[in-house]
Amino acid sequence: MPVTRYREGTAVTENSNVKQGFAEGASFAAGVLLATVGVLQAFQGIAAIARDDIVVVGTEYIYTWSVTGWGWVHLVVGVLIALTGLALIAGQTWARGAAIVIAGLSIIVNFLWLPYYPWWSMVIIALDVVVIWAVSTWDNDRVRARA
Repeated sequence: MPVTRYREGTAVTENSNVKQGFAEGASFAAGVLLATVGVLQAFQGIAAIARDDIVVVGTEYIYTWSVTGWGWVHLVVGVLIALTGLALIAGQTWARGAAIVIAGLSIIVNFLWLPYYPWWSMVIIALDVVVIWAVSTWDNDRVRARA
């Protein structure tokens, strides 16, 4: 059973403080992850644009598109992800909503990229889910009240 403390007229449970502390750390980590994934995704896009033969295409897939086209998509999404991650690290308020939207877009792009690099796509999708959880769970006002 969580211990309840009262501070400034509001009940704060130890359980929620631990959860918020974890979410705060995870949100910072989400910013770092977003920036890193964005840079890696941009490099992946550059590699696909520069050399079409570097990517091995397996069996036919319903979402067929040229590797160069996918390269441009990954490059643009990667730059957006990296910029959003840097803004999230800097503590920009708008970056929380943008991080959720851009991570969702990254999930869709990497789902469609599954036939080209399945393991990489699954890792990025999993990281995007962690980013969405961390950013949507973190209550900045509650963390400030704790301090």
